[in-house]
Amino acid sequence: MNATESYIRRLANLKAGEMSLLRLNAGLELDETVQGFDLFAGLWWPLRQQSPRAPRRDVAWLIAKLYCFRPIAHSPGDLLASQLAKCLPVERTERYQARFDRLLTMPLSKIEPELRWALDVLASSDLTLDWVRLTDDLSRWEKLGVRLEWATDFLRAKENR
Repeated sequence: MNATESYIRRLANLKAGEMSLLRLNAGLELDETVQGFDLFAGLWWPLRQQSPRAPRRDVAWLIAKLYCFRPIAHSPGDLLASQLAKCLPVERTERYQARFDRLLTMPLSKIEPELRWALDVLASSDLTLDWVRLTDDLSRWEKLGVRLEWATDFLRAKENR
């Protein structure tokens, strides 16, 4: 099991109170609350000490908040972009696609609200998500190729509906 998989497993094993605490940190930076920082440090730092391949701190913090916001079941291969394409509404398609396009243009530091929207969409359709891949993709978000992969995955899944 790699470091990212271990991190997602740790998130899945959080108690309800711990998840609630991380949910309360939505939109906040890591150092804005002592309780959030301490809980996160206990999740992430041991992995980082074991492996330099552990998710970056900023990405791990974002994923922790998102997972606690919508603890959607982890399912390898269920990519966020493909899952969003499965939810494409019959009406207001342009608006939905524009929202997805906006997600693709966001810098990592501002992407949390767009990802919360995406998780709401998946949750409302009872879909699963590959949290490991999402974490790894966000770790490389600055590379244009990652965003192009997401766009391709979305279009391919849209065509196969």
